[in-house]
Amino acid sequence: MDSVIDKAHVAQLKWENTTFAERRKVLNTIGKFINDHQEDIARVACRDSGKTMLDASLGEILVTLEKINWTVKHGEKALTPSKRPGPSNILLSYKSAEIRYEPLGVVSSMVSWNYPFHNLMGPVISALFSGNAIVVKCSESVVWSSQYFIKIAKQALKVNGHDPELVEIICCWPEDADYLTSHPGINHITFIGSRPVAEKVLVAAAEPMTPVVVELGGKDPFIVLDDASNIDNISSYILRGTFQSSGQNCIGIERVIALPNSYDKLVTILSKRITQFRLGSSIDQQENIDMGATITDLRFRALEDLIELAVKQGAKLVYGGKQYIHPRYPQGHYFLPTMLIDVTPDMDIAQQEVFGPVLLMFKAESAKHAIEIANSTQYGLGASVFGKASSKETEMVVQGVKSGNVSVNDFAFYYLCQLPFGGTKGSGYGKFGGAEGLQGLCLAKSICRDRFPLFINSVIPRPMDYPIPDVKRAWKVSTAINVVGYGWGVWSRLRALYELSRNAK
Repeated sequence: MDSVIDKAHVAQLKWENTTFAERRKVLNTIGKFINDHQEDIARVACRDSGKTMLDASLGEILVTLEKINWTVKHGEKALTPSKRPGPSNILLSYKSAEIRYEPLGVVSSMVSWNYPFHNLMGPVISALFSGNAIVVKCSESVVWSSQYFIKIAKQALKVNGHDPELVEIICCWPEDADYLTSHPGINHITFIGSRPVAEKVLVAAAEPMTPVVVELGGKDPFIVLDDASNIDNISSYILRGTFQSSGQNCIGIERVIALPNSYDKLVTILSKRITQFRLGSSIDQQENIDMGATITDLRFRALEDLIELAVKQGAKLVYGGKQYIHPRYPQGHYFLPTMLIDVTPDMDIAQQEVFGPVLLMFKAESAKHAIEIANSTQYGLGASVFGKASSKETEMVVQGVKSGNVSVNDFAFYYLCQLPFGGTKGSGYGKFGGAEGLQGLCLAKSICRDRFPLFINSVIPRPMDYPIPDVKRAWKVSTAINVVGYGWGVWSRLRALYELSRNAK
């Protein structure tokens, strides 16, 4: 690891002096390769994760291309030095204030396995454009695909005449990752994963005082009000948001919370549609499929137990609830798409992140009740609300839900590249994405200088200069400055200005 980090530092010293035009050229090279090799990238992601080709196209390729496109078009504006307005009073009006964004050096991303391409490439795109080198620690579950994907960025750097050591990858077991997170050569960490692992990362990063952005799991609510229109369309959103990538999605729909009229309609529609799901693999593409395999079967027993417990606690199992042995792929990790209705917040399954193909239906009596259910967990990552766009109830939900991101009459569009992304409560802290994400990978250097250096310069008033000749007089000058700058009333300020002119010399 020392060698990898050292090489990245050497490469970064030259890279930080590149122009934004040079960085855009590298990102455009990556984007062109992705566009030209979509099927190859999707197949590699599918082989390592079990997801379908369609899920890979939507959740891996589309979002990565959008991130490149946004960064190329708007990244420079986010990182261009900017003047800050002010000051708030006339005494400081001769000063100008500026922010400059300087690369931190070598940053690291520790990313989860559920989106092996996008989770790896997203941090690489931001790091390179902000002038940093990056060391990616991939999940041990997707080492094979990560090794392939990282070569895309390395080759893009190389063909444009830059050092490919700017982008490095480390593959190790979790118990060895502490060495990376505690390494003094790492200047920033973006962590995407589970809370237990995040706690270890934060402890290790505390010693060198490395800043960490933490994006954890969620229990995202999908709230449907009674004035929502087109329930059929909403049911399609629910199925896509719940079962994409077999439910292994940090911003996937974990809870559907519907008011009475909408609830009954949705239960009727979804109860039928969920039975039509076809499970399989995109590897040989022998048949049309809707949902792929999960990354592992290690959690299946616990998930089955959680579903059984929910039924004992009063929920009704409409469909699924158990592992599926696929006749063509008997060694595949398949779990039946599952639907539970009449779930309540006091049930264990309502409080735990399932991170699997499980649809939970909650009935709320009012918009206020829906908000209470939505806020009843430790999580606060994303949320969706469907209702009349201009209604008070819809706005009440937007304001009342405690989450870092909200979509109105849509699902997950808060992941737009121009927006910062991150959660609150047990879903982490800090943001990546948008201008804030790029700026977070930089040292925000505050610079203050004289606005008119040829005419007005800073001078310490004689009564306040060391050694202080007269403490009482210095006090009068200090209090007069405060009143002139911040006092109430014109006359009090004029009197203070008179005192200042008398005592400041």
